[in-house]
Amino acid sequence: MITVVFNQKGGVGKSTISTNLAAQSAKLGHRTLLVDLDAQGNSTHYTGFDVNEQSLTVADMFKQVVGIFRTAKKPNVFVHPTPFENLFVMPSSPALADVERELESRYKIFKLKDALKELKGEFDHIFIDTPPNFNFYSKAALIAADGFCVPFDCDDFSAQAIELLLDNATELKEDHNPELKLLGIVVNQFSSQAKLPTELVQSLKQQGLPVLESYISATVKVKESHSKRVPLPFYLPKHKVTGQIEALFEALNAEKRNH
Repeated sequence: MITVVFNQKGGVGKSTISTNLAAQSAKLGHRTLLVDLDAQGNSTHYTGFDVNEQSLTVADMFKQVVGIFRTAKKPNVFVHPTPFENLFVMPSSPALADVERELESRYKIFKLKDALKELKGEFDHIFIDTPPNFNFYSKAALIAADGFCVPFDCDDFSAQAIELLLDNATELKEDHNPELKLLGIVVNQFSSQAKLPTELVQSLKQQGLPVLESYISATVKVKESHSKRVPLPFYLPKHKVTGQIEALFEALNAEKRNH
């Protein structure tokens, strides 16, 4: 199953959620791949993988699509093990920004889907982290995916942006990927003691949006895990938020089965 963590707004926790979901999957014994399509590379960094000059990245995979490499390499060449058992990464690179325009002008939007189709048999779960906009890479991810979830960070601006986000995803589904499923909205940075987050989540539910019940609490431990470069399921396996990540992973799997 290929799952995209997608939101056009930045700072909502896409990298944190995608990496921790992938880590939870790996910790449960599933062979898991995390694909980092954000040129900032936060997910790649969070997995503990160090990119060097010899590392083949997802940008290199796209470069060969537009003929920069003479001989095309198989998709698994761009996949690397992380320090964590069962967790693999297709790392990001700042070069993603350089090759995007050519990929878009030559309409290579289906090439990620082709690559992940080859890799799907090698992994139990594939998670894709996307950039904070509706660009070539976000579109390619949604075309390649079976389903997507939307992080929501309990902010009024985020609430306002969800309608446009879902409109864009629906149009792409109709045009390019009729099998794409909205798995749900992931409530992130939730504080049950604050009034606004509860009101905003209730508003989403009243609109009929599929809000997943596995809310992720706000905690400094997430930032600590970023600093240590150890995802929460491995860093603090008994922490409350780790339990919430586990519940979210199970909820997403249940949504996939229901669809």
